[in-house]
Amino acid sequence: MSLRRTFKQDLAREITQWRADGLIDEAQAQTICARYGLDYHNLHTVQHRALGYHVLLVLGYLFIGLALITLIGANWDSIPRGLRMGALVALTASAQGLGLYYFRSSRMEVASRVFFLGNLFFGASIILIAQIYHLGEHMADGVFWWALGALPFALLLPTRLLGLQTLALALIWFFMEVSEGFYPALFPVLLAGIAYVLVRGKSSMLLFLGAVIATVLHIEYSLAVLWSDTGRPELRAEHFLIASSLGLLAYSASLWMVQQASAKVQAYGHDLARWSLSAFLLLLLILSFESPWLQLLLAEFPHAASMAIFMALCCTGAAALSWRHQHRQRIAALIAGNGVFLIAALAMEFAAAPWLRIADNLALLAVGIALLLHGVRSGVSRHFFLGIGVILLTGMLRYFSLIGDYVGGAVLFIVFAGVMLGAAQYWRRHQGDAA
Repeated sequence: MSLRRTFKQDLAREITQWRADGLIDEAQAQTICARYGLDYHNLHTVQHRALGYHVLLVLGYLFIGLALITLIGANWDSIPRGLRMGALVALTASAQGLGLYYFRSSRMEVASRVFFLGNLFFGASIILIAQIYHLGEHMADGVFWWALGALPFALLLPTRLLGLQTLALALIWFFMEVSEGFYPALFPVLLAGIAYVLVRGKSSMLLFLGAVIATVLHIEYSLAVLWSDTGRPELRAEHFLIASSLGLLAYSASLWMVQQASAKVQAYGHDLARWSLSAFLLLLLILSFESPWLQLLLAEFPHAASMAIFMALCCTGAAALSWRHQHRQRIAALIAGNGVFLIAALAMEFAAAPWLRIADNLALLAVGIALLLHGVRSGVSRHFFLGIGVILLTGMLRYFSLIGDYVGGAVLFIVFAGVMLGAAQYWRRHQGDAA
Protein backbone atom coordinates (compact mmCIF):
# COMPACT_ATOMS: atom_id res chain seq x y z
CA MET A 1 0.00 0.00 0.00
CA SER A 2 1.43 3.41 -0.97
CA LEU A 3 2.13 6.06 1.66
CA ARG A 4 -0.39 8.41 0.05
CA ARG A 5 -3.19 5.83 0.30
CA THR A 6 -2.27 5.10 3.91
CA PHE A 7 -2.24 8.83 4.65
CA LYS A 8 -5.71 9.27 3.12
CA GLN A 9 -7.13 6.40 5.16
CA ASP A 10 -5.66 7.85 8.36
CA LEU A 11 -6.90 11.33 7.44
CA ALA A 12 -10.43 10.02 6.75
CA ARG A 13 -10.44 8.37 10.16
CA GLU A 14 -9.22 11.55 11.86
CA ILE A 15 -11.75 13.79 10.07
CA THR A 16 -14.57 11.50 11.18
CA GLN A 17 -13.30 11.66 14.77
CA TRP A 18 -12.79 15.45 14.69
CA ARG A 19 -16.34 15.89 13.42
CA ALA A 20 -17.70 13.62 16.14
CA ASP A 21 -15.77 15.52 18.84
CA GLY A 22 -16.98 18.89 17.56
CA LEU A 23 -13.49 20.16 16.75
CA ILE A 24 -14.53 21.06 13.20
CA ASP A 25 -17.87 21.71 11.56
CA GLU A 26 -19.20 20.11 8.37
CA ALA A 27 -18.01 22.94 6.11
CA GLN A 28 -14.46 22.66 7.47
CA ALA A 29 -14.53 18.89 7.08
CA GLN A 30 -15.62 19.23 3.44
CA THR A 31 -12.86 21.79 2.81
CA ILE A 32 -10.19 19.44 4.22
CA CYS A 33 -11.56 16.55 2.16
CA ALA A 34 -11.52 18.64 -1.02
CA ARG A 35 -7.93 19.67 -0.33
CA TYR A 36 -6.74 16.05 -0.20
CA GLY A 37 -9.06 14.52 -2.80
CA LEU A 38 -11.41 12.72 -0.38
CA ASP A 39 -15.16 12.26 -0.74
CA TYR A 40 -16.70 13.67 2.43
CA HIS A 41 -19.91 11.65 2.02
CA ASN A 42 -18.01 8.36 1.63
CA LEU A 43 -15.32 8.65 4.29
CA HIS A 44 -16.28 5.28 5.73
CA THR A 45 -15.44 3.67 2.36
CA VAL A 46 -11.97 5.23 2.41
CA GLN A 47 -11.37 4.10 5.99
CA HIS A 48 -12.25 0.46 5.37
CA ARG A 49 -10.81 0.11 1.89
CA ALA A 50 -7.89 -2.31 1.85
CA LEU A 51 -5.71 -3.08 -1.13
CA GLY A 52 -5.39 -6.73 -0.17
CA TYR A 53 -9.18 -7.14 -0.01
CA HIS A 54 -9.64 -5.80 -3.54
CA VAL A 55 -6.76 -7.86 -4.88
CA LEU A 56 -8.31 -11.00 -3.43
CA LEU A 57 -11.68 -10.14 -4.95
CA VAL A 58 -10.14 -9.55 -8.39
CA LEU A 59 -8.18 -12.79 -8.16
CA GLY A 60 -11.38 -14.58 -7.16
CA TYR A 61 -13.19 -13.31 -10.25
CA LEU A 62 -10.14 -14.16 -12.35
CA PHE A 63 -10.13 -17.76 -11.15
CA ILE A 64 -13.88 -18.05 -11.72
CA GLY A 65 -13.27 -17.07 -15.32
CA LEU A 66 -10.36 -19.47 -15.67
CA ALA A 67 -12.39 -22.29 -14.15
CA LEU A 68 -15.24 -21.82 -16.62
CA ILE A 69 -12.85 -21.47 -19.55
CA THR A 70 -11.00 -24.64 -18.46
CA LEU A 71 -14.27 -26.53 -18.09
CA ILE A 72 -15.36 -25.54 -21.58
CA GLY A 73 -11.94 -26.33 -23.01
CA ALA A 74 -11.88 -29.78 -21.43
CA ASN A 75 -15.06 -30.76 -23.27
CA TRP A 76 -14.41 -28.67 -26.36
CA ASP A 77 -14.13 -31.44 -28.93
CA SER A 78 -17.29 -33.20 -27.77
CA ILE A 79 -19.47 -30.08 -28.03
CA PRO A 80 -21.18 -29.40 -31.40
CA ARG A 81 -19.85 -26.35 -33.26
CA GLY A 82 -23.12 -24.42 -33.08
CA LEU A 83 -23.48 -25.10 -29.38
CA ARG A 84 -19.91 -23.94 -28.82
CA MET A 85 -20.61 -20.63 -30.51
CA GLY A 86 -23.87 -20.14 -28.65
CA ALA A 87 -22.33 -20.99 -25.29
CA LEU A 88 -19.45 -18.55 -25.75
CA VAL A 89 -21.72 -15.73 -26.88
CA ALA A 90 -24.23 -16.42 -24.10
CA LEU A 91 -21.53 -16.58 -21.43
CA THR A 92 -19.99 -13.28 -22.50
CA ALA A 93 -23.34 -11.53 -22.98
CA SER A 94 -24.61 -12.77 -19.60
CA ALA A 95 -21.57 -11.48 -17.75
CA GLN A 96 -21.64 -8.07 -19.42
CA GLY A 97 -25.43 -7.87 -19.03
CA LEU A 98 -25.07 -8.57 -15.30
CA GLY A 99 -22.41 -5.89 -15.13
CA LEU A 100 -24.77 -3.40 -16.79
CA TYR A 101 -27.46 -4.33 -14.25
CA TYR A 102 -25.11 -3.56 -11.35
CA PHE A 103 -24.01 -0.37 -13.12
CA ARG A 104 -27.60 0.86 -13.46
CA SER A 105 -28.13 -0.04 -9.79
CA SER A 106 -25.18 2.25 -8.85
CA ARG A 107 -23.20 -0.69 -7.47
CA MET A 108 -20.08 0.46 -9.27
CA GLU A 109 -17.43 -1.69 -7.60
CA VAL A 110 -19.39 -4.89 -8.20
CA ALA A 111 -20.13 -3.81 -11.78
CA SER A 112 -16.43 -3.17 -12.38
CA ARG A 113 -15.48 -6.67 -11.25
CA VAL A 114 -18.25 -8.28 -13.33
CA PHE A 115 -17.17 -6.29 -16.40
CA PHE A 116 -13.62 -7.52 -15.72
CA LEU A 117 -14.91 -11.09 -15.71
CA GLY A 118 -16.96 -10.49 -18.85
CA ASN A 119 -13.89 -9.15 -20.65
CA LEU A 120 -12.07 -12.37 -19.77
CA PHE A 121 -14.93 -14.35 -21.29
CA PHE A 122 -14.81 -12.11 -24.37
CA GLY A 123 -11.09 -12.81 -24.85
CA ALA A 124 -11.60 -16.53 -24.37
CA SER A 125 -14.43 -16.43 -26.93
CA ILE A 126 -12.17 -14.78 -29.49
CA ILE A 127 -9.47 -17.41 -28.99
CA LEU A 128 -11.83 -20.37 -29.04
CA ILE A 129 -13.87 -19.12 -32.01
CA ALA A 130 -10.63 -18.56 -33.90
CA GLN A 131 -9.78 -22.17 -33.09
CA ILE A 132 -13.14 -23.38 -34.40
CA TYR A 133 -12.75 -21.63 -37.74
CA HIS A 134 -8.94 -21.91 -37.95
CA LEU A 135 -8.36 -18.14 -37.87
CA GLY A 136 -4.94 -18.17 -36.23
CA GLU A 137 -2.90 -16.59 -39.03
CA HIS A 138 -2.06 -13.47 -37.03
CA MET A 139 -2.65 -13.97 -33.31
CA ALA A 140 -2.04 -10.31 -32.49
CA ASP A 141 -5.29 -9.39 -34.24
CA GLY A 142 -7.27 -11.40 -31.71
CA VAL A 143 -5.58 -9.61 -28.80
CA PHE A 144 -6.27 -6.25 -30.46
CA TRP A 145 -10.00 -6.99 -30.78
CA TRP A 146 -9.95 -8.20 -27.17
CA ALA A 147 -8.45 -4.90 -26.02
CA LEU A 148 -10.81 -2.91 -28.23
CA GLY A 149 -13.79 -4.86 -26.86
CA ALA A 150 -12.72 -4.18 -23.26
CA LEU A 151 -12.23 -0.46 -23.90
CA PRO A 152 -15.95 0.58 -24.01
CA PHE A 153 -16.53 -0.85 -20.54
CA ALA A 154 -13.53 1.07 -19.21
CA LEU A 155 -15.01 4.23 -20.76
CA LEU A 156 -18.46 3.46 -19.34
CA LEU A 157 -17.09 2.77 -15.87
CA PRO A 158 -13.61 4.37 -15.63
CA THR A 159 -12.15 2.38 -12.74
CA ARG A 160 -8.52 1.46 -12.22
CA LEU A 161 -9.36 -2.25 -12.56
CA LEU A 162 -10.86 -1.93 -16.05
CA GLY A 163 -8.24 0.62 -17.03
CA LEU A 164 -5.40 -1.69 -16.00
CA GLN A 165 -7.03 -4.61 -17.83
CA THR A 166 -7.32 -2.56 -21.02
CA LEU A 167 -3.76 -1.25 -20.69
CA ALA A 168 -2.38 -4.76 -20.12
CA LEU A 169 -4.16 -6.06 -23.23
CA ALA A 170 -2.98 -3.06 -25.24
CA LEU A 171 0.64 -3.64 -24.22
CA ILE A 172 0.41 -7.36 -25.01
CA TRP A 173 -0.90 -6.48 -28.47
CA PHE A 174 1.82 -3.84 -28.89
CA PHE A 175 4.65 -6.27 -28.13
CA MET A 176 3.10 -9.00 -30.29
CA GLU A 177 2.88 -6.61 -33.25
CA VAL A 178 6.42 -5.31 -32.70
CA SER A 179 7.89 -8.80 -32.36
CA GLU A 180 6.45 -9.74 -35.74
CA GLY A 181 7.68 -6.56 -37.43
CA PHE A 182 4.31 -4.78 -37.71
CA TYR A 183 3.56 -1.21 -36.69
CA PRO A 184 0.78 -0.86 -34.05
CA ALA A 185 -0.88 2.15 -35.70
CA LEU A 186 -4.04 2.00 -33.55
CA PHE A 187 -2.14 1.92 -30.25
CA PRO A 188 -2.80 5.68 -29.64
CA VAL A 189 -6.55 4.94 -29.76
CA LEU A 190 -6.19 2.59 -26.80
CA LEU A 191 -3.92 5.08 -25.04
CA ALA A 192 -6.55 7.79 -25.51
CA GLY A 193 -9.06 5.52 -23.77
CA ILE A 194 -6.65 5.01 -20.88
CA ALA A 195 -6.18 8.79 -20.65
CA TYR A 196 -9.97 9.16 -20.35
CA VAL A 197 -9.99 6.66 -17.48
CA LEU A 198 -7.23 8.61 -15.73
CA VAL A 199 -9.12 11.88 -16.10
CA ARG A 200 -12.61 10.66 -15.18
CA GLY A 201 -11.80 7.87 -12.75
CA LYS A 202 -10.12 7.81 -9.37
CA SER A 203 -6.39 8.28 -9.20
CA SER A 204 -4.21 5.23 -9.85
CA MET A 205 -0.44 5.54 -9.75
CA LEU A 206 0.06 2.18 -11.45
CA LEU A 207 -2.28 3.02 -14.33
CA PHE A 208 -0.79 6.49 -14.75
CA LEU A 209 2.82 5.32 -14.81
CA GLY A 210 1.87 2.42 -17.08
CA ALA A 211 0.28 4.87 -19.53
CA VAL A 212 3.39 7.09 -19.44
CA ILE A 213 5.70 4.14 -20.11
CA ALA A 214 3.42 2.89 -22.90
CA THR A 215 3.49 6.34 -24.51
CA VAL A 216 7.29 6.45 -24.37
CA LEU A 217 7.51 2.96 -25.89
CA HIS A 218 5.23 3.96 -28.76
CA ILE A 219 7.22 7.13 -29.46
CA GLU A 220 10.54 5.26 -29.44
CA TYR A 221 9.20 2.50 -31.69
CA SER A 222 7.67 5.03 -34.08
CA LEU A 223 11.05 6.71 -34.41
CA ALA A 224 12.69 3.31 -34.96
CA VAL A 225 10.26 2.67 -37.82
CA LEU A 226 10.94 6.14 -39.25
CA TRP A 227 14.71 5.60 -39.08
CA SER A 228 14.68 2.04 -40.41
CA ASP A 229 16.87 1.51 -43.48
CA THR A 230 16.31 -2.23 -43.77
CA GLY A 231 12.55 -2.38 -43.34
CA ARG A 232 12.85 -3.79 -39.80
CA PRO A 233 13.18 -1.35 -36.87
CA GLU A 234 16.37 -1.56 -34.81
CA LEU A 235 17.49 -0.06 -31.53
CA ARG A 236 20.03 2.68 -32.25
CA ALA A 237 22.18 5.04 -30.22
CA GLU A 238 19.73 7.82 -31.09
CA HIS A 239 17.10 6.21 -28.88
CA PHE A 240 19.31 6.65 -25.81
CA LEU A 241 19.42 10.42 -26.30
CA ILE A 242 15.71 10.54 -27.18
CA ALA A 243 14.95 8.79 -23.88
CA SER A 244 16.89 11.45 -21.96
CA SER A 245 14.89 14.21 -23.69
CA LEU A 246 11.57 12.48 -22.98
CA GLY A 247 12.63 12.12 -19.35
CA LEU A 248 13.37 15.85 -19.21
CA LEU A 249 9.94 16.63 -20.67
CA ALA A 250 8.26 14.27 -18.19
CA TYR A 251 10.05 15.86 -15.23
CA SER A 252 9.08 19.36 -16.33
CA ALA A 253 5.48 18.20 -16.82
CA SER A 254 5.50 16.70 -13.31
CA LEU A 255 6.58 20.01 -11.74
CA TRP A 256 3.82 21.76 -13.67
CA MET A 257 1.24 19.21 -12.55
CA VAL A 258 2.21 19.57 -8.89
CA GLN A 259 1.20 23.24 -9.00
CA GLN A 260 -2.29 22.66 -10.41
CA ALA A 261 -5.44 23.04 -8.33
CA SER A 262 -6.71 19.48 -8.77
CA ALA A 263 -5.59 17.12 -6.02
CA LYS A 264 -5.59 14.21 -8.47
CA VAL A 265 -3.35 16.04 -10.94
CA GLN A 266 -1.03 16.95 -8.06
CA ALA A 267 -0.84 13.30 -7.02
CA TYR A 268 0.02 12.27 -10.58
CA GLY A 269 2.64 15.02 -10.68
CA HIS A 270 4.30 13.79 -7.50
CA ASP A 271 4.41 10.23 -8.84
CA LEU A 272 5.81 11.35 -12.20
CA ALA A 273 8.42 13.57 -10.52
CA ARG A 274 9.60 10.76 -8.27
CA TRP A 275 9.96 8.22 -11.07
CA SER A 276 11.42 10.59 -13.66
CA LEU A 277 13.98 11.73 -11.07
CA SER A 278 14.83 8.08 -10.39
CA ALA A 279 15.25 7.47 -14.13
CA PHE A 280 17.51 10.53 -14.38
CA LEU A 281 19.71 9.27 -11.54
CA LEU A 282 19.86 5.84 -13.18
CA LEU A 283 21.05 7.46 -16.42
CA LEU A 284 23.78 9.33 -14.55
CA LEU A 285 24.85 6.12 -12.79
CA ILE A 286 25.08 4.27 -16.12
CA LEU A 287 27.19 7.05 -17.60
CA SER A 288 29.46 7.13 -14.56
CA PHE A 289 31.40 4.27 -16.18
CA GLU A 290 33.69 4.62 -19.16
CA SER A 291 32.25 1.75 -21.25
CA PRO A 292 28.86 3.38 -22.02
CA TRP A 293 30.63 6.55 -23.13
CA LEU A 294 32.94 4.58 -25.41
CA GLN A 295 29.99 2.82 -27.03
CA LEU A 296 28.15 6.11 -27.45
CA LEU A 297 31.12 8.00 -28.89
CA LEU A 298 31.96 5.19 -31.30
CA ALA A 299 28.36 4.82 -32.47
CA GLU A 300 27.19 6.18 -35.78
CA PHE A 301 24.32 8.65 -35.88
CA PRO A 302 22.86 8.46 -39.40
CA HIS A 303 19.72 10.25 -38.25
CA ALA A 304 21.35 12.94 -36.15
CA ALA A 305 19.36 15.79 -37.72
CA SER A 306 15.90 14.37 -36.98
CA MET A 307 17.10 13.25 -33.55
CA ALA A 308 18.31 16.78 -32.75
CA ILE A 309 15.01 18.26 -33.95
CA PHE A 310 13.02 15.90 -31.72
CA MET A 311 15.25 16.66 -28.74
CA ALA A 312 14.82 20.39 -29.40
CA LEU A 313 11.04 19.94 -29.43
CA CYS A 314 11.20 18.14 -26.08
CA CYS A 315 13.39 20.86 -24.59
CA THR A 316 11.05 23.55 -25.95
CA GLY A 317 8.07 21.79 -24.40
CA ALA A 318 9.91 21.49 -21.07
CA ALA A 319 10.83 25.18 -21.15
CA ALA A 320 7.23 26.17 -21.96
CA LEU A 321 5.87 24.11 -19.06
CA SER A 322 8.40 25.59 -16.63
CA TRP A 323 8.20 29.18 -17.83
CA ARG A 324 5.79 30.37 -15.16
CA HIS A 325 6.68 28.19 -12.17
CA GLN A 326 9.40 28.49 -9.59
CA HIS A 327 11.49 25.56 -10.85
CA ARG A 328 12.43 27.14 -14.19
CA GLN A 329 16.10 27.50 -13.19
CA ARG A 330 16.25 23.77 -12.48
CA ILE A 331 14.67 22.92 -15.83
CA ALA A 332 17.00 25.37 -17.59
CA ALA A 333 20.01 23.58 -16.06
CA LEU A 334 18.66 20.20 -17.22
CA ILE A 335 18.03 21.56 -20.72
CA ALA A 336 21.61 22.80 -20.82
CA GLY A 337 22.84 19.40 -19.63
CA ASN A 338 20.76 17.70 -22.32
CA GLY A 339 22.36 19.95 -24.93
CA VAL A 340 25.84 19.13 -23.66
CA PHE A 341 24.94 15.43 -23.81
CA LEU A 342 23.91 15.81 -27.46
CA ILE A 343 27.06 17.72 -28.41
CA ALA A 344 29.30 15.23 -26.62
CA ALA A 345 27.69 12.25 -28.38
CA LEU A 346 27.91 13.81 -31.84
CA ALA A 347 31.10 15.88 -31.80
CA MET A 348 33.59 14.29 -29.40
CA GLU A 349 36.06 11.48 -30.12
CA PHE A 350 36.31 8.25 -28.14
CA ALA A 351 39.44 9.61 -26.39
CA ALA A 352 37.16 11.99 -24.47
CA ALA A 353 35.37 9.11 -22.72
CA PRO A 354 37.46 9.27 -19.49
CA TRP A 355 36.86 13.01 -19.18
CA LEU A 356 33.16 12.62 -19.80
CA ARG A 357 33.03 9.90 -17.16
CA ILE A 358 34.70 12.25 -14.67
CA ALA A 359 32.26 15.02 -15.56
CA ASP A 360 29.34 12.65 -15.05
CA ASN A 361 30.62 11.61 -11.61
CA LEU A 362 30.95 15.26 -10.64
CA ALA A 363 27.39 15.82 -11.86
CA LEU A 364 26.24 12.89 -9.72
CA LEU A 365 27.87 14.43 -6.66
CA ALA A 366 26.34 17.82 -7.46
CA VAL A 367 22.88 16.29 -7.82
CA GLY A 368 23.32 14.37 -4.57
CA ILE A 369 24.34 17.53 -2.70
CA ALA A 370 21.46 19.48 -4.27
CA LEU A 371 18.97 16.81 -3.20
CA LEU A 372 20.44 16.76 0.29
CA LEU A 373 20.19 20.54 0.68
CA HIS A 374 16.72 20.65 -0.84
CA GLY A 375 15.58 17.96 1.57
CA VAL A 376 16.86 19.93 4.54
CA ARG A 377 15.43 23.26 3.43
CA SER A 378 12.03 21.91 2.45
CA GLY A 379 11.79 19.36 5.27
CA VAL A 380 11.30 16.51 2.76
CA SER A 381 13.27 13.64 4.25
CA ARG A 382 12.95 11.54 1.09
CA HIS A 383 15.04 14.00 -0.91
CA PHE A 384 17.54 14.31 1.94
CA PHE A 385 18.18 10.58 2.17
CA LEU A 386 18.08 10.16 -1.61
CA GLY A 387 20.87 12.74 -1.86
CA ILE A 388 22.85 10.90 0.79
CA GLY A 389 22.31 7.63 -1.07
CA VAL A 390 23.48 9.11 -4.38
CA ILE A 391 26.69 10.42 -2.78
CA LEU A 392 27.42 7.13 -1.03
CA LEU A 393 26.65 5.00 -4.07
CA THR A 394 28.84 7.16 -6.29
CA GLY A 395 31.72 6.88 -3.85
CA MET A 396 31.25 3.13 -3.50
CA LEU A 397 31.22 2.56 -7.26
CA ARG A 398 34.35 4.64 -7.72
CA TYR A 399 36.05 2.71 -4.92
CA PHE A 400 35.47 -0.65 -6.57
CA SER A 401 36.46 0.61 -10.02
CA LEU A 402 39.49 2.72 -9.07
CA ILE A 403 40.96 1.78 -5.68
CA GLY A 404 39.97 -1.66 -4.49
CA ASP A 405 42.50 -2.16 -1.66
CA TYR A 406 42.03 -2.25 2.11
CA VAL A 407 43.68 1.09 2.85
CA GLY A 408 41.60 2.78 0.19
CA GLY A 409 38.48 1.16 1.55
CA ALA A 410 39.25 2.34 5.07
CA VAL A 411 39.80 5.89 3.84
CA LEU A 412 36.57 5.73 1.84
CA PHE A 413 34.54 4.54 4.83
CA ILE A 414 36.04 7.30 6.99
CA VAL A 415 34.94 9.82 4.39
CA PHE A 416 31.47 8.26 4.35
CA ALA A 417 31.31 8.46 8.13
CA GLY A 418 32.20 12.15 7.95
CA VAL A 419 29.48 12.75 5.35
CA MET A 420 26.89 10.96 7.48
CA LEU A 421 27.79 12.70 10.73
CA GLY A 422 28.05 16.09 9.05
CA ALA A 423 24.69 15.61 7.33
CA ALA A 424 23.09 14.57 10.63
CA GLN A 425 24.41 17.67 12.37
CA TYR A 426 23.31 19.87 9.50
CA TRP A 427 19.82 18.32 9.55
CA ARG A 428 19.46 18.76 13.32
CA ARG A 429 20.72 22.34 13.27
CA HIS A 430 18.49 23.34 10.39
CA GLN A 431 15.41 21.65 11.84
CA GLY A 432 16.15 23.23 15.21
CA ASP A 433 16.41 26.67 13.64
CA ALA A 434 13.16 26.06 11.77
CA ALA A 435 11.43 25.16 15.02
